[in-house]
Amino acid sequence: MLAEIAGIGLSGDAFHIVAPSIEGPEAAMRACLADAGLNAEDVDYLNAHGTGTKANDQTETAAIKRVFGDYAYSMSVSSTKSMHAHCLGAASALEMIASVMAIREGVVPPTANYREPDPDCDLDVTPNAARERKVRVALSNAFAMGGMNAVLAFKQV
Repeated sequence: MLAEIAGIGLSGDAFHIVAPSIEGPEAAMRACLADAGLNAEDVDYLNAHGTGTKANDQTETAAIKRVFGDYAYSMSVSSTKSMHAHCLGAASALEMIASVMAIREGVVPPTANYREPDPDCDLDVTPNAARERKVRVALSNAFAMGGMNAVLAFKQV
């Protein structure tokens, strides 16, 4: 086994066909943590939905801060879409693989091509270079058009 699927969280906020909401992703992350029996402080790495758009990245960062509070600044976050692009439905599978491999290898993948910090996205986004880190628990966010939100939690075995 490479990792355990520890929990899932789903929400459908139906906020807007293309504009993201804070509440939907927040609800999915909270549901995932509850389903996995995890506290926010148990998460070492979060593979963000991270599309690289101002609206998505700022909204997702705000949702992460609501769920994780001050601990959001202690965990590693990255968007692997910066390397494999947004492959629509396949993006979630690639992000799941990256999350599991972060646990398995003890390496957090980077947010590639990170150039300019956004003050509204002030988390540790693992800019430009992978980083060694013990990852016991990883979350993977997947948010779709129309407010369909899914979050998976993976644990080290």
